[in-house]
Amino acid sequence: MQIKPINQGSSIGFTVTNLGIDIRGSFSGLEGDIQFDPKNPANTTFNVSVDANTVNTDNGMRDDHLRADTYFDVKKYPRISFVSTKVESSSQKGYFTVLGKLRIKNKTKDISFPFTVEPFNGGYLFKGKFNINREDFGVGGYSIISDRVDLSLSVVARK
Repeated sequence: MQIKPINQGSSIGFTVTNLGIDIRGSFSGLEGDIQFDPKNPANTTFNVSVDANTVNTDNGMRDDHLRADTYFDVKKYPRISFVSTKVESSSQKGYFTVLGKLRIKNKTKDISFPFTVEPFNGGYLFKGKFNINREDFGVGGYSIISDRVDLSLSVVARK
């Protein structure tokens, strides 16, 4: 079934530690295509992205800094994208693992993470958590913030 991620009701969140304090933020501007087949996960694909310019930590000065070239360089790289290469089911109903390519700025890395899916408002709700190393993507350079960034996804999708 071909479905589209819906920005409203979805959340793309992140947490990174800075000087021992967890900084939480989010992205919006979710777009893309999802082909979801709950009976045959091997036929499931994700091709989704968010607007890098929407980075929001509830601190305007910090957000402007994150949009600059040393972090997300949103003028040059306006979207952060993920394209799946494989989806596998778990022995537990509703649980899956997705493998794919995450692109931030000009760097693409292979990642995988578990996710759940459940029917939701005439579509589906996909939820997953994973972490990345920000330095793998050239985000931030040498900095006092942690290299590890925890991400959480809650994506509503429907026809």
